[in-house]
Amino acid sequence: MALSRATFAFLQGPIASQGSSQSDKIKHLQNANSLSSTNNKWSISSYETLVSTPSKDHIHPPGKRNFATEDDIRGRHERRLEEVKQLLKQVRGDSLESLVMVDALQRLAIDYHFEDEIEAILRRHFLISTSRSQSHRVDADNPHEAALRFRLLRQEGYPDSDILGLTSLFEASQLGTEGEDVLDEVGESIGQRLFASLADLDHVQARFVRNSLNNPFHKSLARFTANDFLRNFVVRSYSWTKNLGELAHLDMNIVGSVHQREILQVSNWWNDLGMAKELKYARDQPMKWYMWPMAILTEIGLSQERVLVTKPISFIYIIDDIFDVYGTIDELTLFTDVVNRWECTEKDNIPDYMRMCFHALDDITNEVSLAVYQNHGWNPLYSLRKTWASLLSAFLVEATWLASGHYPTTQNYLDNANVSSGVHVVLVHLFFLLGERIISHSVNHLENTPEFFFPRHLFFDEFQDGRDGSYVECYKQEFQGSSEEVARDHVKKMISEAWKRLNKACLYPHPFTKSFTKTALNTARMVPLMYNYQDNHSLPLLEHHMKSLLLEDPSF
Repeated sequence: MALSRATFAFLQGPIASQGSSQSDKIKHLQNANSLSSTNNKWSISSYETLVSTPSKDHIHPPGKRNFATEDDIRGRHERRLEEVKQLLKQVRGDSLESLVMVDALQRLAIDYHFEDEIEAILRRHFLISTSRSQSHRVDADNPHEAALRFRLLRQEGYPDSDILGLTSLFEASQLGTEGEDVLDEVGESIGQRLFASLADLDHVQARFVRNSLNNPFHKSLARFTANDFLRNFVVRSYSWTKNLGELAHLDMNIVGSVHQREILQVSNWWNDLGMAKELKYARDQPMKWYMWPMAILTEIGLSQERVLVTKPISFIYIIDDIFDVYGTIDELTLFTDVVNRWECTEKDNIPDYMRMCFHALDDITNEVSLAVYQNHGWNPLYSLRKTWASLLSAFLVEATWLASGHYPTTQNYLDNANVSSGVHVVLVHLFFLLGERIISHSVNHLENTPEFFFPRHLFFDEFQDGRDGSYVECYKQEFQGSSEEVARDHVKKMISEAWKRLNKACLYPHPFTKSFTKTALNTARMVPLMYNYQDNHSLPLLEHHMKSLLLEDPSF
């Protein structure tokens, strides 16, 4: 594997004596520049002469030399060589210290004395890096050790047979933040190397690497990828593998049973509500809506929270369909006004289905607020209503764009999509339902900075169903001549940058708890699955995960 920039480069410059002052160095350069150019060839000026300058006795007075004899120096040198050789033999061959010693010997330019010892140390590290046994486990928690081992082995020409190590480096590169360009380049280079190696790997290794390339752990949902990992994991020769495999198998069965009971509750609620009968062209997908909280809230004890948050999630989709399919601009404007006022009277001239939708939304908001108050002593009613009003206002902006036939600028599109995605509505509900550290400061921060935990570039374009326009189309209109491929490459870059901002937001101090931070990350991980439609508007990857989690017996 070759990194994209020269990792080991020597800086060359003018050589001056170690004790020279800055002025001496300048004079040295000036004297060097006294060479004249004749016919574009450097030569010594005619008035210069090449004569030897006899050494002066007063520069090196013979009687004042105080150097050790050559025999003394050689004797001390031999003793030190033996001492260092013994140290190299005594240091543990698989330790970080042994790598540091090899690095120091090379940097001191004395490594040629210890070629056999260095070869033995590096060969041991190479064997360790390719071994799968528990007793030869590489310390993956020390990035300095991993990087130093990689460099020293690569310098000596050892092959890239440490597929697991390279895969771990690729996975680590996914946690980069803004400005860490070198980490980007390392991740891209390693990713290309791993992809090229797939044909040479055995079936198990190839599957493991392919899964990591397609679904890096940091950007994936462990609940959805656990079964695939378990199939690869159990064949590894660790003594504790079987115990963990059996535990994971049992846990998957328990979690699956809990999810099935929750799905039954959600299904009964949706059928009793009757919205599907009233809105025949709207989406009727309670299983899909439940997948959001199932993936986001992974703790088994959060059953009530998963069922409750499914209800506002379902209304994000239903109201989106009302704006896309049912309402006229005038009706949608009145409906948005009703939600902003949070009041629907006989005077409001809106269709019956909108009236029914508002009353159901009011019931859900009151139900969630009551649960939060009973469990955590905080009434979030005002915040929840405010969030819904913002969502409908953003939906109305999109509907107006669509009706006018004019594309917005990409910046306007993104500003509005930050709210119209509906993700902020989900996060606000989850924040209150989790009930940790609900104080005025954190509430205000969440309400006023919706992009803090969910950068807008994470949820657009390739993850849209396309009925109300897409960022790619806006980009092509704004930047005439741009191809579809150029626009989509631009989107991928923006999504990558958005992940870096999200990584940074989670890394640095903020007013939110670790549990809510994890929830926000899981929400970002869920988006590609929920909006990665095929031409027939199906979600095959999501359907695959639903089947494996709820219907299939986990493999182990």
